[in-house]
Amino acid sequence: MTRTEEKFAALNAAGKKALIPYITGGDPKPEYTEALMHALVDAGADMIELGMPFSDPMADGPVIQKACERALASGASVQGILDIVEFFRKKDSTTPVILMGYLNPVEHMGYKTFAANAKKAGVDGVLLVDLPPEEADDVVPVFKESGIDTIFLIAPTTTAQRAAKIAAYASGYIYYVSVKGVTGSATLDVAEVGEKLSGLRKLTDVPLAVGFGIRDGASAAAVGQVADGVIVGSVLVNCIAEFAQEPEKIAPALQKHIKAMREAMDA
Repeated sequence: MTRTEEKFAALNAAGKKALIPYITGGDPKPEYTEALMHALVDAGADMIELGMPFSDPMADGPVIQKACERALASGASVQGILDIVEFFRKKDSTTPVILMGYLNPVEHMGYKTFAANAKKAGVDGVLLVDLPPEEADDVVPVFKESGIDTIFLIAPTTTAQRAAKIAAYASGYIYYVSVKGVTGSATLDVAEVGEKLSGLRKLTDVPLAVGFGIRDGASAAAVGQVADGVIVGSVLVNCIAEFAQEPEKIAPALQKHIKAMREAMDA
């Protein structure tokens, strides 16, 4: 079993759901990211989605767009993010780490080179936002050979036929986008999300994690009632932005949010 499979199995056995925070790697500076990852785990995170900053993050709203800008301005790079994961692994060998980003930088490095470097660093999965299933045959086998999960997005507007096609490629978990729009936008309808997930469960046994629109303990707990995992991003990235000039305050601010969500989800 992979680290991700082991984590979901352990949580399922304990009657818990995965709490998966997202932060942008290198934001506000690359030297802070590893410590923030450990802080998230200490506060109750089960897995981490680590963003690979990109100059044109088209699926993201202004919060994460600005995080990418801060990270790139501070010298963050794809290889630099992989190096951060490798340092993280020296202290934490059990928490799954999923890299989230866009296809262009990975393609520029080369799929095989990226997969080999990611495996060496201790990456568990990759979510490339703009990788459609029609192009997955060139990418998924390369990652699979390195033991890296390929995680795909499914949106509220995705047809059942297309969802089945995506599910056939997915491993680790599927990221269900709870609202129409970019990250940090709109308010989620948990009942509608639950209905969509029920349909998806007929197509796949891969765990279903939900992101977009989760801002606090109440929304995390509500989503945790219908999903296998709860993904939270923009509210955390907002904390990083707020304290970018006072970096010693970032970890406590992130932990406050994660602890509140963990407690609410476990209640």
